[in-house]
Amino acid sequence: MPTAYVTAPPDAASDIAHALVEERLAACVNRFECNSVYRWEGEVHEEAEVILLAKTTDERYPELAERVESLHPYDVPCIERFEEADLLDRFGDWRASAVEPNGSE
Repeated sequence: MPTAYVTAPPDAASDIAHALVEERLAACVNRFECNSVYRWEGEVHEEAEVILLAKTTDERYPELAERVESLHPYDVPCIERFEEADLLDRFGDWRASAVEPNGSE
């Protein structure tokens, strides 16, 4: 099962996280404040951002990535897929039920 790694500006991160969980695209989203240094249009920038770790399933990942891109204010948002090599079975079961479109979680 994948986890989506997304960076977003602080004023957009909460809305993205809530939309993903409310729309059952992610079972949960962890948020971490960070400072990012990056090159954009030939210049080096430093900005406050929020890292979002969105737990989802293989089936829901494509829709999650598409939804993040539609909500994200950046021209080129960071959306990366992390695969877990090992996962507690109970956690995997909970995550799968939480992202089912008509799930009971």
